[in-house]
Amino acid sequence: METTPLNTTRHDAHIPKSMLFQWHVTDRCNLACSHCYQDCPPAPDPTWEELMLILERFKSAIAGWRAAGTAPSFRVQVTVTGGEPFLRDDFPLLLERLSEARPLFSFAVLSNGTLLTPAAVRSLERSRPAFVQVSIDGDRQSHDRMRGEASYDRAVAGVKLLVGAGIPVYLSFTAQRCNYRDFPSVARLGRRLGVARVWSDRMVPCGREHRAEESLMTPDQTREFVGLMERERRRGWFGSSPVVLHRSLQFTAGGISPYRCSAGDTLVTVLPNGDVCPCRRLPKVEGNMLRQSLQDIYGNSSFFRELRDRNRVNTGCESCFYARTCGGGSRCLASAVYGDPFRADPGCWLAAGAATTTPIQEVL
Repeated sequence: METTPLNTTRHDAHIPKSMLFQWHVTDRCNLACSHCYQDCPPAPDPTWEELMLILERFKSAIAGWRAAGTAPSFRVQVTVTGGEPFLRDDFPLLLERLSEARPLFSFAVLSNGTLLTPAAVRSLERSRPAFVQVSIDGDRQSHDRMRGEASYDRAVAGVKLLVGAGIPVYLSFTAQRCNYRDFPSVARLGRRLGVARVWSDRMVPCGREHRAEESLMTPDQTREFVGLMERERRRGWFGSSPVVLHRSLQFTAGGISPYRCSAGDTLVTVLPNGDVCPCRRLPKVEGNMLRQSLQDIYGNSSFFRELRDRNRVNTGCESCFYARTCGGGSRCLASAVYGDPFRADPGCWLAAGAATTTPIQEVL
């Protein structure tokens, strides 16, 4: 494999307290979900040699940050996803390589669940990820409408195999106007199957799903949705609920510490071609790990520095009590709707000028 020689330059002294490295190892997927963030045919898969180069440069960045840091511990997690990662024939081998690197970091897998065959689950048993996240977007009817016929039953079958093998499972729900009231059915499914966590992000109108006025929740609907999540969380108040409120705006219902978007701070995403961006749904490319070190990309990106500036107040958040601790809500959602990640979350009912009783067309 030929790559451009490593470009090493001076970078700023900021050292993250922890790091979540979301690694997309393929753009290919066996489903065509209506809310997918991909908007073009899948790019060629990276070669095995390119995957190993990215992995080695990630290890090098961890070692450098740990050597320079003052914190007693520097927690790192790699989440491997796609597309659908189980479409790669060499994915079990990659799981082995990640398992061998466990002293440096933990790792997890994000999947649509439909390819979790007994053989795939055996490879996960051997590599022992921290968890496997499976997407469930409502009851059978809602899920299949958005993800494809029979995809619900196949995903649930995969979850059962994982739970039976003792692998922790997270269920991920993507909330949008057509399905947000289905969250309780996903929470019930999680309790019934014995998963470790049920959580949710909101749909971001990018990629295949550009119809924000048809799919994006209004501030009123977002507030209702957060309330539904909190009610489901309280059903297990004495420790039996897997529901977790750990995304933008969800803290307002649960009396928990404000959640702040971690993109560009403790979250970095690498795409199959090696491009690095803050988040897959905030796809502003700031470098490429096949040509540069992760430390240089992270330290030299002015956009990353803006994202992690905790003194910056987003437009529309000036009078909010949570302005600095929340950081403006979902920055990828603000970027997709307004073209500006430093505006208030379009779903926030606390933001200045939030039209909580008007149609979404008037909010956008």
